[in-house]
Amino acid sequence: MGVARLLSANALALRPRAIRGTPSSPVEACAPGSYARVAFDLRGLDESLLKLIDRRDQLWLTSSPHGVSRPAPVELVLTATLPALRAVVAENPVLDPLLAAWETTHWSAPEPKIMGILNVTPDSFSDGGRFVEPEVAFAHGEQLVSDGADWIDVGGESTRPGAQPVPEGQELERVIPVVRKLAMCGHSVSIDTRKAGVARAAVEAGAKMINDISGGTQDPAMLDTAAELGCDLVLMHSQGDPASMQQDPRYRDPVKEVADFLRRQAAAAVAAGVAPGRLVLDPGIGFGKRLEHNLALIRRLDELVSLGFQVLAGLSRKSFIGHLTGAERQEEWQSGPRRDRPADRLGGSLAALTMAVQGGASLLRVHDVAPSLEAARVAFALCNHP
Repeated sequence: MGVARLLSANALALRPRAIRGTPSSPVEACAPGSYARVAFDLRGLDESLLKLIDRRDQLWLTSSPHGVSRPAPVELVLTATLPALRAVVAENPVLDPLLAAWETTHWSAPEPKIMGILNVTPDSFSDGGRFVEPEVAFAHGEQLVSDGADWIDVGGESTRPGAQPVPEGQELERVIPVVRKLAMCGHSVSIDTRKAGVARAAVEAGAKMINDISGGTQDPAMLDTAAELGCDLVLMHSQGDPASMQQDPRYRDPVKEVADFLRRQAAAAVAAGVAPGRLVLDPGIGFGKRLEHNLALIRRLDELVSLGFQVLAGLSRKSFIGHLTGAERQEEWQSGPRRDRPADRLGGSLAALTMAVQGGASLLRVHDVAPSLEAARVAFALCNHP
């Protein structure tokens, strides 16, 4: 059953239990791209509402992203842009209370933050070997901050397609000196790792965020470790591990399948004790995905935003850009000489970044901080300025 029809059948019973958002100006002055999130008590309503995850004209209804436990009260979370909400209400006047709630309060995403990439590895896909020496890595981290990065994401294990795992001791030797020195200078540092031991050591050295490309699935201790440390946690989707993920990735609906995985892992993290406000979800562009999968996820990023958590977009210099421009053939990209260099994909990276901003991304992971920051600010203003 569609969103409007199902809501119409139950609208008279809907009673706002809480408004999620911040006080705002009257609805006419609200930014067209702003989102409203309104929570309703679902007790006594149609059971099918609890299972509904529908997309219709940018209008979503979902149960609470943090999990529900019957018969305890559960919530319906409505997320909509103003034009979409108006269109639905115009066709279904019984839904006027929803628009009235929007007029009272609305939620608009803050300007996305920039995460600068610092790979202290010899074999990363774009800049492997450039920042292996700690002093060189530290200097580059300082440059990323000078260029406008809010976060520095330090990684000591390449996760490019075909990469092999790195022993924990070796990963620690690569990242800890860099993390410690950057953190001592007051910079916000993220540790890019799949290992709970590396994550713990990095946070103890001053990191404030764990960026786990396995979504908390590789190391069973990761979610408990993040909860214990009280740091931010990025959970990313990947179909398979780096060594094999691009061999033959398949999906029926990549957006739905990625969303289902991220929803499950977010619920597991919250159950382990991670505060929901500290969670960030990442669809994992280029990780176990072909060109068509990546494009679908970028186009429909707003559906992942509707899960109720911050979303990270990592699009910078990815191979799908070379595939789109024709500089790199998808069927050949893992063998033979490259037709393009990842560092030459700035234009495509910025184009994809603007789409991610439009989709509601909260965090943008990039190599080229200064131009990415400029593009993000312009894209955000175009999407959100009244």
